[in-house]
Amino acid sequence: MNKNNNISKENISAESAFLNLDLIDKTKAACFSGHRNLPNDCRELKISLTSAIKNLIKNGVVYFCAGGALGFDMLAEETVLELQREYPQIKLVLFLPCPQQEQTLKWNDAQKQRYNSIFTQADSVRVISPKYTNGCMLERNRRLVDDSTHLICYLRKKWGGTFYTVKYAEEKNLNIIRL
Repeated sequence: MNKNNNISKENISAESAFLNLDLIDKTKAACFSGHRNLPNDCRELKISLTSAIKNLIKNGVVYFCAGGALGFDMLAEETVLELQREYPQIKLVLFLPCPQQEQTLKWNDAQKQRYNSIFTQADSVRVISPKYTNGCMLERNRRLVDDSTHLICYLRKKWGGTFYTVKYAEEKNLNIIRL
């Protein structure tokens, strides 16, 4: 078991993860959205991301929710895990669109290893759909926004999942921090 989870992540199923709905006070929650493809040199992005997270922590944010995708999600998740050393009160909550075996089906071994490392360190895991569907990624993004008051985003394109998520967050009046 990991920290406060009631589920053994080694044997997690979509059904059991779906039931792991630890209550989150959305007034103390932030989520992330960003592109899968990041610049080769992410140092400036990482500095901006770390600063944004620290500012939210200083303003009472405890829950940091992310979608487990390649790219910006993983960078944000790893940053939260690093910051837990300095701020042990913060929690990483993963909102997975579908079971991890389906989400990572087309990923290479290094990507899967990185994902598994994050997964095993997360404080809570929610699986949105018991199997992959055409809409499970968008549903995951909506749930991230619905359970948060803040969105930290890395948006460089006017199309795709991140664009959709930012637009939805604007409709829901989230505090949007653009990196």
